[in-house]
Amino acid sequence: MEKETQLVKASVEPRVVELQANGNGAGLPYGSYAYGSSEPQEESGFSRLQAYWQSVRKHLWLIIGIVVLITMIAAVYMARQADIYEAKSRVQVDLEVNNPGIGAMKNTSYILEQQYQDPTYFNTQIQILSSPGLLSRVVKTLDLEHNQAFLNPQAAQSRSTWENLKRMFGFGRPANNQQSVPQNMMPLVDSSLAPATIEGDIAEVNRLAPYVGMLQGGLSIKEITDTRLIEIHYTHPDPQVAAKIVNSIADTYIISNLEQKTKNTNSAADFLQRRIAEIQSEIRNGEERLINYAKNNQILSLDGSQNTVVERLAGLNRQLLEAENERKLAEAAYRAAQAPGAAEALARENRNKQAEEQLLELRKKRAELLVENTEDWPEVKEIDRQIAILEAQVNQSHSEDVSTLKTNLETRYHQALAREESLRQAFDQQRAQTLTQNEAAVNYRIIQQEVETNKQLLDGLLQTAKGNDVVMSGTPNNVHVLDYAPIPKSPVGPRRMQGVALGFLFSLVIGIALARYLDYLDDTLHSAAEVDEMLRLPTLAVIPAVGNASRRFLPKMTALQKSDNGDHGSLLEPDTRSPMAEAYRQLRTSVLLSSAGGAPQALLVTSGVPSEGKTTTALNMAQIMAQTGATVLLIDADMRRPMLHTLMNLDNARGLSTILSTDMSAAEMLSLIEQQAGSGLYLLSSGPVPPNPSELIGSEQMQRLLATMRTSFTHIVIDSPPIASFTDGVLMSTMVDGVLLVVQGGKSSRIVVQRAKQYLQDVGAKIFGVVLNNVKLERQDYYHRYYYKNHYYSKHRDEEEISSDVSTINQ
Repeated sequence: MEKETQLVKASVEPRVVELQANGNGAGLPYGSYAYGSSEPQEESGFSRLQAYWQSVRKHLWLIIGIVVLITMIAAVYMARQADIYEAKSRVQVDLEVNNPGIGAMKNTSYILEQQYQDPTYFNTQIQILSSPGLLSRVVKTLDLEHNQAFLNPQAAQSRSTWENLKRMFGFGRPANNQQSVPQNMMPLVDSSLAPATIEGDIAEVNRLAPYVGMLQGGLSIKEITDTRLIEIHYTHPDPQVAAKIVNSIADTYIISNLEQKTKNTNSAADFLQRRIAEIQSEIRNGEERLINYAKNNQILSLDGSQNTVVERLAGLNRQLLEAENERKLAEAAYRAAQAPGAAEALARENRNKQAEEQLLELRKKRAELLVENTEDWPEVKEIDRQIAILEAQVNQSHSEDVSTLKTNLETRYHQALAREESLRQAFDQQRAQTLTQNEAAVNYRIIQQEVETNKQLLDGLLQTAKGNDVVMSGTPNNVHVLDYAPIPKSPVGPRRMQGVALGFLFSLVIGIALARYLDYLDDTLHSAAEVDEMLRLPTLAVIPAVGNASRRFLPKMTALQKSDNGDHGSLLEPDTRSPMAEAYRQLRTSVLLSSAGGAPQALLVTSGVPSEGKTTTALNMAQIMAQTGATVLLIDADMRRPMLHTLMNLDNARGLSTILSTDMSAAEMLSLIEQQAGSGLYLLSSGPVPPNPSELIGSEQMQRLLATMRTSFTHIVIDSPPIASFTDGVLMSTMVDGVLLVVQGGKSSRIVVQRAKQYLQDVGAKIFGVVLNNVKLERQDYYHRYYYKNHYYSKHRDEEEISSDVSTINQ
């Protein structure tokens, strides 16, 4: 049975209970907690990890929903993908050997060694296997442009999406293609394949390009290490199509390789055949012309007189050429001698050598005489006279030589010119005579010579064609198919579980990132750590949400039990052991130890904005403090939207507004206070709502009222209007010992709470700390702490609890 709770009139005689600290003074409940410090705290790696974990726990269902949705989408998408089969064929590529038919066997070992050492040889073969030219031949050979199994592979899938889903998670039978190899899967090597390259047909190339691209998308060419083998892999949803394409690529590669080797020989053979036919036709035409020309010009034979005329014409032609050359040389020498100094230089080369030697001897002898004699010596003068005579003779001889040289060159030039003109006239006369007499014979010989020349050319071409046939018959092919691809029985893809796993991981990352982003956008306070970080104030208590609290709350006043945060404004039984009761006991202890020299007497409970739980906090705070045996007065100072009288089921006809608006004595003030039956809790309701609450709160009558109540009650708890909305709370904060700032977890804006704190600090109010209200403990680190503490108290807490709290305060 719940105990019946009633409010009775308060006794006129005040009851004073003093709780004093020891002589040294009680310190702050947090020791050296410097909640006024504004120094930033560096976030550690563990703190960041913890923040992520808190975001995950806070938005767990959102993350689960995202993970389930995206993972299901990925699973359905992967299940809708067609099975992929892979066919594999192997081709052996031997080193190339020279054609034995062309006489190059002596260089075979050298060529093999060069190919063995060339790392690009096999890479070239791999590129050829995947080249568009070769794949175009495959498209035309298999008629893939009209093959629906190749173009529409989804139609060949017999399993539904649901069956693929069951197979993915191990509930279906594994895929196994049991089809046998049909006859049309045999090697496709024949001579009917299209040419390896399509020359001059751009339209055909463009038409086949999309199908070639589809082939290249599923084709994979790999070289087997340390062997001369190349593996051809092709993947396709239809296993038969995959096998056909792989085998066709291998066969087409072999034929293309052989065609490439014989391409030059074939081209030469075609050219030779065409040229032989042309020469044979020319010979026949030439012989016919020769017969007809001889008949028309009455030519029976070519006698010796005709040959003599021709020879004379040829002789005159040679003489004319020699005369022209001689005339050009003479003219060049004559023209060169006309240049200044040129004739003197030529004459100097032919000067009198004997005179110059005599001059040299005389000059030498004169130099010897001058060694011992002067220039006036008779012998020296004699030698000077002889030198002068010889120099005059040499100069005169030189002038004569220059004149003679020019005359000779001019004479030679005119003679050569005259000879040339004479020979030219003779040649012209002989040519006219020859043309007149032997024109028919000359033309006959020309036609006859053309016929003979064509016959010789035909003989050479026939010999070359025979040698080319020998070369073609001996051309080897150094590649062949080692293994043809059978029809694959089991699919190799898609890797559905890997796709689902990637979808799961992707969705998990997206969910966690979205949770962190939502927390980043969240401007509210959720935990004591955030209060400490943002406000730099201590968290005196964390009040759990009603839904998470123990249901041992007692609805003391059952008329209207809704507080301003929408929760039940219930009072606590003295023996309540719920997490909420423990939270309020912690709040009581923190408040009683918040001031050095003694417990605070007047306490203001306020918040930043409405509906944050300040009224419920004030009511339960007063109730829990009264459980210590102290007399506690609860004043409803929210004269704008009073709630305490409704929660306590009291008449609000008279109250605080009545006291502040009239001049009452202390006894009259006390007469308006109601006492809760059986406890030390007293209540002063707000009274009728006045038109000017702020003026009444800031009046001297309010200060007189508090002074009177201080002498009558141990503690005074005042419920005030929100700080950020009205000035009432700011005015009262200067009249009390301290302020409790109520913050609702997950609702109170950081900016609003910061503004409320700033308002209080601006007027010099003392803020004891923050009461974090309506917190969901299962999302906080201190959830287990509350649980175990409650569990402990449920076993060991007894009726001495209240006295032990009082003794703790006295210590």
